[in-house]
Amino acid sequence: MRRSRLRWLRPIGIAVVLLWSLFPVYWALNTSLQTNAEAQSNPPTWFPTHLQFSNYEAIFGVGPSSASTAGGVGQALLNSSIESLGATILTLVIAVVGAYAFARLRFRLRGALFYLVLATLTLPVYATLIPIYQILTTTHLVNTYIGIIFVYTSGFLPLAMWIMYNMFQALPASIEEAAAIDGATTLQIFRRIVLPIVRPGMAAAAIITFLFGWGQFIFPLVLSSTNATQPLTVALSALAGRHVVPYTMINAGAIVAIAVPALIVFFLNRFIVDGIVAGSVK
Repeated sequence: MRRSRLRWLRPIGIAVVLLWSLFPVYWALNTSLQTNAEAQSNPPTWFPTHLQFSNYEAIFGVGPSSASTAGGVGQALLNSSIESLGATILTLVIAVVGAYAFARLRFRLRGALFYLVLATLTLPVYATLIPIYQILTTTHLVNTYIGIIFVYTSGFLPLAMWIMYNMFQALPASIEEAAAIDGATTLQIFRRIVLPIVRPGMAAAAIITFLFGWGQFIFPLVLSSTNATQPLTVALSALAGRHVVPYTMINAGAIVAIAVPALIVFFLNRFIVDGIVAGSVK
């Protein structure tokens, strides 16, 4: 009897979690396809009577309904892509090389330095905001792609390095030793043998880094004050005026912002799981 009750609790629990997680997304999509009158109606409109794509046209500055402050969303989408992708590439390159050095090379204070890098994960984000802003101001990197990419990289690198370190640790050293006996150089071993084997970990680190970069808000809000470099998260917050809040337009922008990471996770979640699991089992 008890096992029968537990059998029913599982699907109920899954349904509750799905409802809790997906209903806000549905409501944002529903609101983005409504007029302002429908969005503010009481009782609420659970399903739009007529699909209104004008909100999506407005945020990209297309069509007669485009708002003067909304056309920048298209530029913000491009900014998010450049900054997230740039940070992903730079983070992955440094993480792969650094993790391999920590996992395979022997040098003084190797363990202490590695754990010092990981310890930066415990630093509060807001504690580093002012120092980072002062550094970027001094180096004239405020309101630049390079400055934001460097900041993202500094924040995401410890986690990416930890993932890659586990991958290299799980890789038997005998494979590299056998290649060295056959006459392969260290660079050849690294490029032709090691990197192809650790691709799942590289994919996991790249995807996680990109998703973290895509969702950043507080750092680009402070470090980027112009539309030329502001990401989508900051641009959406700017849509709300002091006296008027365009709920339908903001929700349309939110759906656009959600779509990219949702598609990545939907199609590439296997690489995330495989990469993390592969690095945890030796």
